[in-house]
Amino acid sequence: MAAAEGMGQQWVLVEMVQAFYEAPTYHLILEGILILWIIRLLFSKTYKLQERSDLTPKEKEELIEEWQPEPLVPPVPKDHPALNYNVVSGPPSHKIIVNGKECINFASFNFLGLLDNERVKNAAQASLSKYGVGTCGPRGFYGTFDVHLELEERLAKFMRTEEAIIYSYGFATIASAIPAYSKRGDIVFVDEAACFAIQKGLQASRSNIKFFRHNDMADLERLLKEQEIEDQKNPRKARVTRRFIVVEGLYINTGDVCPLPDLVKLKYKYKVRIFLEESLSFGVLGEHGRGVTEHFGINIDDIDLISANMENALASIGGFCCGRSFVVDHQRLSGQGYCFSASLPPLLAAAAIEALNIMEENPGIFHILQQKCKKMHKALEGMPGLRVVGQSLSPALHLHLEETTGTRDSDMRLLKEIVDYCMNRGIALTQARYLEKEEKHLPPPSIRVVVTVEQTDLDLDKAASLIWEAAESVLN
Repeated sequence: MAAAEGMGQQWVLVEMVQAFYEAPTYHLILEGILILWIIRLLFSKTYKLQERSDLTPKEKEELIEEWQPEPLVPPVPKDHPALNYNVVSGPPSHKIIVNGKECINFASFNFLGLLDNERVKNAAQASLSKYGVGTCGPRGFYGTFDVHLELEERLAKFMRTEEAIIYSYGFATIASAIPAYSKRGDIVFVDEAACFAIQKGLQASRSNIKFFRHNDMADLERLLKEQEIEDQKNPRKARVTRRFIVVEGLYINTGDVCPLPDLVKLKYKYKVRIFLEESLSFGVLGEHGRGVTEHFGINIDDIDLISANMENALASIGGFCCGRSFVVDHQRLSGQGYCFSASLPPLLAAAAIEALNIMEENPGIFHILQQKCKKMHKALEGMPGLRVVGQSLSPALHLHLEETTGTRDSDMRLLKEIVDYCMNRGIALTQARYLEKEEKHLPPPSIRVVVTVEQTDLDLDKAASLIWEAAESVLN
């Protein structure tokens, strides 16, 4: 037995020697070089120690005295708008008290006038007595109350979708929804006028972002075609790459309605998913206030996910997403704002439910709002030095300078003078504010004019007349 094993080992050694002699010359040279390189790496130093010259105590003290730390934050001037805000006393409803002065409110997004509605306040007070002030826990940790489930059911029914999910912070809704689905390596096509909440969601997703010109479907299709060509070069990667289009139903930065019918055509042509942010269009557009899908008569199943906040038309706090059950349920496990934030206070959920009741009982309110928007838009057209930006159905219009003064700061100061002129005469307006260093496509300075159902024709005429007067006084 031992002799057989010895013979086997000798035979293996003979085979190795024979293979060595039969190997090509280049193969032997390459192996030799590799062996020498490995020996060199094993016995050579990986780095050379540099001689260091120790400083004397006196030299150290001198260096410490000369060192000046950079400021933790950049210097901010005392007259910065963020440090000099207007103070509101009382509810910001039809009439608002700003800095002790009563004005007609053309600044708050209280589109349907529900913020100071008695029914909504009574529902909130009853909920406050039953549940207390807050929840002190996320939805997964004793933060789910029966009123939350009722609100989700009501929102899904109102929007005619399978399911809805609510968030306790409106900004975090779309900012959490996007990274819940789109991950590193996925591709998102985004309108360059997208709001800041969408931008933060895109940043958190770490996806590949491709911006197309505002509401320019030809530019979007160009990007989709380019991506289609790229996918054909690497079909294996294309099979695992998800593609999304993210748009707003009614853009808060421009007042424009998105061309949803064209977007749906591109969705099916290029096989992409559509995320629709409807914070401004929910409770505004459509015969029953269901948003841009109802406005255009689009089947809501053609939209993969709809997001909106409850801080405008519903006059509450928080936001919601709605769509198919398997899509929405995914957020309950991966929506950061849902999983890690304390849930919506029950009193605010109750207020939103009562606001939905009013919307369903009085669908004519949306037609009234749309007519007032058209009236205000028409009244502001042709103003000297200012131009109206936004479609006539938008309750949030922007007034831009026809000609810039040359710098953004000086443009802002001119617009502030117009706002102050109107404020001193009983009309509350506001300038649109942005985080200028963080915006991907910074909108130009503007005055925002907000229309609500509470404003009478007399209020609209007075505001339009005063804005004209202010423009002529300040700009001329």
